[in-house]
Amino acid sequence: MLAFYDLLKYRLLSLVLVCLLIAAPSQAQRFAAIGDYGYAGTPERDVAALVKSWNPHFIITLGDNNYDYGDSTTIDQNIGQYYHEYIGFYKGRFGQGSSFNRFFPSLGNHDLYTANGIPFLHYFTLPGNGRYYEYRRGNVHFFVLNSDPAEADGVSSTSVQAQWLKRRLAAARAPWKVVYFHHAPYSSGQHGNTPSMQWPFKEWGASVVLTGHDHHYERLIVNDFPYFVNGLGGRNIYNLNPQRTAAGSRVRYNADYGAMLMQASADTLRLEFYTRRGQRIDSYTLGKGLPLEGTLYPPAPNPFSGSTELAFAVPEPGRVQIRVLNLLGQEVAKLFDANVRAGKRQLTWYQGALKAGIYQVVMTSPSGKVTVRAEVL
Repeated sequence: MLAFYDLLKYRLLSLVLVCLLIAAPSQAQRFAAIGDYGYAGTPERDVAALVKSWNPHFIITLGDNNYDYGDSTTIDQNIGQYYHEYIGFYKGRFGQGSSFNRFFPSLGNHDLYTANGIPFLHYFTLPGNGRYYEYRRGNVHFFVLNSDPAEADGVSSTSVQAQWLKRRLAAARAPWKVVYFHHAPYSSGQHGNTPSMQWPFKEWGASVVLTGHDHHYERLIVNDFPYFVNGLGGRNIYNLNPQRTAAGSRVRYNADYGAMLMQASADTLRLEFYTRRGQRIDSYTLGKGLPLEGTLYPPAPNPFSGSTELAFAVPEPGRVQIRVLNLLGQEVAKLFDANVRAGKRQLTWYQGALKAGIYQVVMTSPSGKVTVRAEVL
């Protein structure tokens, strides 16, 4: 009978939580992501201070919340000590919790070493079964997975868990659909790729995948889809092996601890990584109609005489140069050279003294180089 009432209480709390999330405001929201963080000490303290300085609406975690063994005797020291004010229904010893939950963790392998994660499930009040679940906050619908092979509902792309994700992604109507879990499908770190988690996230409708497990930061574009590894939340830092750089890796960092700050509106989702000292290492923007890589569009009209319009788009801030080269590879004109924010821009290219002929227009941005062909009449 006691077990029945405990289950009933859990379901009621979950229902209240879901109602609160659905009713959350739809304007732009700010949230943080921490990974591989749950090890009491100076690095975790510093990262927690960084996260709190952003005043995020809520925090998500990418696993390994409670080192080293996921035990009930360490969980409050490793989590509540630093993040209790975000945890709903908090019953620990470090102060006041939140009146509603603002802390949404995913399971990592270290969380499961004791009693298959029972301390984790007892410590938090989460939607669904607590191992994998979903919730919506404003413009973002979140899907939290358990990527550990011990998951009873499986971790293959045909598993019960995966089919749940496929159905729920298809039903979601938020502008952004963020999937997060622990084991990285693609990583240049010590653990490397996790083939079992290389699900067809893009085809199922996800916007981005966030993971941890490897203790570094990395941004990757694989098969025209963005993946992030964020494991610098407070445990030790792993080395990066240049011989094992994953295909599609764009940014890698492991010089200090840190966390991700994300800001969502109906039109954009910006993802940034900062060190615990506040240094921004990476900034990347997903936008409706914004490409995943720096893109230079063909001139219009082309061929042209006198002038033409040239457009480009970049998903990350930084220096953009656009140069015109003749067929010998010599620079004959510079059309643009400035630091820009993520987004789309358009400029007018005047022919000036350029003679009639075929030219290569080359754009260099943080994403790399792209070239388009132009013909002057």
